[in-house]
Amino acid sequence: MSTESAPAPQGNVTDEQRPRIAVSALTTNLREYGLIIALIVIMLFFQFTTSGTLFKPVNLSNLVQQNSFIIVMALGMLLVIVSGYIDLSVGSVAGFIGALAANMMVIWQLGPLSNPLVVSIVCLVVGGLIGAAQGYWIAYHRIPSFIVTLAGMLIFRGICQALLGGGSSVGPLPDDFKMLSSGFIPDVIGPLTLIPPTVNAAGKTIMGSGLTLHMTTIVLGLIAVVAYAYFGLRTRRKRERHGYEAEPFPLFVIKTLVASALALFLVYEFASYRGLPVVLLVMGVLISLFVFVTKRMTIGRRIYAMGGNPKAAQLSGINTERLTLLVFINMGVLSALGGLIIAARLGQAVPAAGLGSELDVIAAVFIGGASAMGGVGQVIGAVVGGFIMGVMNNGMSIMGVNVDWQQVVKGLVLLGAVIFDVYNKNKA
Repeated sequence: MSTESAPAPQGNVTDEQRPRIAVSALTTNLREYGLIIALIVIMLFFQFTTSGTLFKPVNLSNLVQQNSFIIVMALGMLLVIVSGYIDLSVGSVAGFIGALAANMMVIWQLGPLSNPLVVSIVCLVVGGLIGAAQGYWIAYHRIPSFIVTLAGMLIFRGICQALLGGGSSVGPLPDDFKMLSSGFIPDVIGPLTLIPPTVNAAGKTIMGSGLTLHMTTIVLGLIAVVAYAYFGLRTRRKRERHGYEAEPFPLFVIKTLVASALALFLVYEFASYRGLPVVLLVMGVLISLFVFVTKRMTIGRRIYAMGGNPKAAQLSGINTERLTLLVFINMGVLSALGGLIIAARLGQAVPAAGLGSELDVIAAVFIGGASAMGGVGQVIGAVVGGFIMGVMNNGMSIMGVNVDWQQVVKGLVLLGAVIFDVYNKNKA
C-alpha cells in the first residue's frame, strides 16, 4: 500500500494533467481510503442494528479495552509479514506471559520483584528473549517461520497450562497492575459540567444523568487532531518540494476533515464517560513510534526492502539475518505486552488467555492491506484492520450472534480483503 510515485514536475501542471493526477492519487490510495470508509460503514451498520448501543461512551471504552491487545500485537505482526514471515505463536506467548506475571505477583514470594512495574519489565524482557530464540532459528538456520512459530505455539501454550496448574486461574492481580488495561487517565485540568446530573427524591444522583466532560481528554484530543493536520500538510508540501506527485488539495482537505471529525467524535464520547483509557494512550504512543520507524528510519526502509526482494536486499549490503532477528525480538516484546494487557483486563491469569488471538492479529494485518508476499503494508492499515475486527466482534456480540457465525463472518471479510488485494495487483 505504498503511496510513493515517480517524481513529476509540479509547477507546470496543466489543466489537462490535473484530472489524470487526481485519478492517479485516488487509484494509488484506493486501499487506504477504502479501509477507512469500510470502518465507518461497518460502525454505522452496527450502530443501526444495535439500536444505538455501539456508539454509547461506555461501549466505546469497552471496545478499546477489549481489543487493545490485538492492535498492539498487530503492530509487530505487520513487520513480521512485511518481512515475508509469519508468527503463529503470539497468542500462546501472550498467555504464557500473563501466567508468568500472575505467578510473580500472587504465588511466588519474590519481595521487591513482585512489584507490578518490575514484573512488567521482566515479562517484556522474557518476551524479547522468546522472540530472539525463535528468530535465531529462522534467521540463521533458514527454518521456515511457519514451523518454528508453530512449535512455539505448542510449547508456550503447554508452559502456560503448567504454570497455572493444568486448568486453574491465578488472581486477583493488584489494582495498580489492572490500571494498564482498565484504568483511565486522571483529569488534571478538571471536569466541565454542561448539564447538571438529576437528583432523585432521596437526594442521590441518578447514574448516567447530566453531562460532564473530562477536559484533559478534550485538550489531548484537540492537540492530536491539530498535530495530525499539521504533519499531513507538512508532508504534502515536502513531497511537492522534491518533485513528487501529491494528491489533489481538495482530496487532501476532505480526507483530513473526515479523519479529524471521526477523531473528535470519539474524543467527545470518551470525554463524556470517564476520559481516555490508559491502554488507548499506550496504543497511541506505540502507533506513533511504529509510523515513525517505518516511514522515517533506515531500519524501517530496510525491512520493506528485505520483504520485497531478500536477495536484492542482501546484495545491497543489508544484513538480513540480523534484521530478521530484530523483527522477531520486536514481535516477542509486543506479544508480552499483549499478554500483560489481557491479564490486567481479566484481573487474573486464565488458561484460555490469548487462545486463538494469533488468528485475529494476522487477519487484522491482512485486512489492513499487508501482502502475504512481503514488502507491502502500513501501520495505519493494520490499526484500522484491527479496529474493523474489534467492531465486528463487539457489534455481533451485542446483536447476540453466535460465536460460530461470528467466525464465518470474519472469515468472509478476511477472504474478501485478500481477493481485493490480489485483484488490485493483477490489474496493476
